Amino acid sequence: MKSLLQTQPLTILISFCAISFFILISILFFTPSKIPILDVGSSLQQTTDSDPTDVNHLVFGIASTGKSWADRKKYVKLWWNKIIKGCVFVDNLPPEQNDSDDSVPPLCVSEDTSKFLYTCKGGLRSAIRVARIVKEIVGLNNHSNVRWYVFGDDDTVFFPENLVKTLSKYDHRLWYYVGAYSENYEGSYVFGFGMAFGGGGFAISASLANVLYEVFDSCIERYSHLYGSDARVFSCISELGVGLTYEPGFHQVDLSGNIFGLLASHPLSLLLSLHHLDLVEPIFPQMTTSKSLQHLFEAANVDSLRILQQTVCYDKQFSRTISVSWGYAVQIFQYNELLPNILRVRETFRPWRENLPFAGVYTFSTTKIQKDSCERPTIFYLDNVSSGKDGIVSNYTKSFRNCSKDNTSLKNLEVIKVVTKKLDLNTKQVQTLRRQCCDVLHSNSSQLMEIAIRECRYEELIYMH
Repeated sequence: MKSLLQTQPLTILISFCAISFFILISILFFTPSKIPILDVGSSLQQTTDSDPTDVNHLVFGIASTGKSWADRKKYVKLWWNKIIKGCVFVDNLPPEQNDSDDSVPPLCVSEDTSKFLYTCKGGLRSAIRVARIVKEIVGLNNHSNVRWYVFGDDDTVFFPENLVKTLSKYDHRLWYYVGAYSENYEGSYVFGFGMAFGGGGFAISASLANVLYEVFDSCIERYSHLYGSDARVFSCISELGVGLTYEPGFHQVDLSGNIFGLLASHPLSLLLSLHHLDLVEPIFPQMTTSKSLQHLFEAANVDSLRILQQTVCYDKQFSRTISVSWGYAVQIFQYNELLPNILRVRETFRPWRENLPFAGVYTFSTTKIQKDSCERPTIFYLDNVSSGKDGIVSNYTKSFRNCSKDNTSLKNLEVIKVVTKKLDLNTKQVQTLRRQCCDVLHSNSSQLMEIAIRECRYEELIYMH
């Protein structure tokens, strides 16, 4: 009888042959043609290209109704073009619809939501239909290479190029819920600072949207008591363990009156969206709301990344402070002012609802405007913008102001000419935006001021002299 030591090599050899045979059979008959990878927090999916994110990777889901679309599509036409992908979801098709009009997105009729319970008193059960857009647009399955789904209302004005740059900061293969809360403290307090307000727009990475598609209907059944669609989306995303990634470039605009102060002191981030523009005053004087927005897009179409970016410089000769909100307005303060004070939002607007406990309290730093108009800055609004081989030139003309105590140097000033180069930012620069600097150039005319905007030098400070 052979010892165990003598028989062990034979046993090992037989076992190895059996295992090898099993592996060979598995490879031949059971291995899929493409091996999936597992993303953090996502289901199995195929590897994606490492190409930079562009507008073709975005899909827009816009909430509308058959009744409102005829009037609201003028807002969508401002930013939509035929290379953008997406759909406008309506409860029913409007009477007249031109299917060949590529200046607006195609229409999609929302699915029936009558089986879902809605118990919020004073609310609209259409909130369920609008919330389910985050599910239905994924279920269309007619878009390829999707990295981000972007959602908004039919009166939400988006800036697609800026959206692409901003979303490029994040890995679309991970779970992201990107948006902003309301400017109104009351609204954010009630609905939560962790919720992206739907009118201002928000974005969901495709990996998260695909999972949300599977669980959304079972989730919203638990939230029949909620008021709006965005609260339902937020609640379901929260149940998946995901929090809001805050981007201040999304603007709900829960304000009333003149929103000049908000736009002229835009935060240090790219402008992504504007909402409620038919409920506030036109953003340019002596223009309709539609004409005002078209005028703003004349600048955005030339240099989208720079639109509303605030640059502050100091005029040493006359000891005054100049704030340039590119593509919109220039303000001249007749005195030197510390930079943090200039960056505060001037309260040119009124609260969304003035009878609420926290009316007049906002989610950003504000400063009151002076009661005496002669103490306020002189405003120059965008007149025109052009691009050439020497850069981009934008001209701003003085807004009428009845004040007899104007400083002599400002009394005759009628036009401000701003010269820049097109703002070209890579992903790293978008992640860590730095405000740019400007110089007041010498001019031979008392009616013209010239300003050059440029990158700040490495250790350069923006300060009053």
